[in-house]
Amino acid sequence: MRLVGVGVGPGDPELVTVKGVRVLREADLVLVPVMAPDEQGRAEAVVRAHVGSAERVVFALNDRGGVTERRANAWDAAAQRVARAFADGADTVAFATIGDPNLYSTFTYLAQAVRGHAPEVVVETVPGVTAMQDLAARSGTVLAEGTESLHLLPLTGGTGGLRTALETGDTVIAYKFGQVAGEVLATVADTGRLDDAVYGARLGLPGEDIRRAAEIEGPVPYLSTLIVPGRRTGLGGKLHARGRP
Repeated sequence: MRLVGVGVGPGDPELVTVKGVRVLREADLVLVPVMAPDEQGRAEAVVRAHVGSAERVVFALNDRGGVTERRANAWDAAAQRVARAFADGADTVAFATIGDPNLYSTFTYLAQAVRGHAPEVVVETVPGVTAMQDLAARSGTVLAEGTESLHLLPLTGGTGGLRTALETGDTVIAYKFGQVAGEVLATVADTGRLDDAVYGARLGLPGEDIRRAAEIEGPVPYLSTLIVPGRRTGLGGKLHARGRP
């Protein structure tokens, strides 16, 4: 029995890997996370471009404040659905998740909950294209070069750590910053790095929004991505000869 988390990318169906499509098509059951039973989610929209059927499982994707009762109940209900599928004879259950299943993904919680119901289940993942990769490609932004560091910060819990990353690191990426966009942009501007920053939301979907972060006015969606590239002085400026600091 296998539970496979399949990363389906930020939203463009063409960014699903060949392996991801194969696993989805070969699975006995494909599950997709949604916020409501009658509401199609982003992962489902991508899956249905490649697979004829997918079953919705409701997750408390919009809950804030840690492990809420609603969120924990949703994880358990989804895990029970997976366990029933195996009990009914399924060999492989695939769970589609936007982005990558090992990076801030709902799948990690589902996998832990499934192990609680059926510890013998083998958990596997198929990597997916992340929002930062897609935004970098669509905006022509280099994420890192040479010896540059890359800091990825989810801002669902606030902007703590953002200033430090901007002041001490090279490339800084902020995920899910819609609720604190004003504070984020002010911090980026205060550290003198706003002019190079790029913003993206709804990547690969109708209504895609990609622009210089300095052009943002008003609220932005919760699932927004910000890239603040490292400061670069010239061609190969971040390379160091071997043996040197």
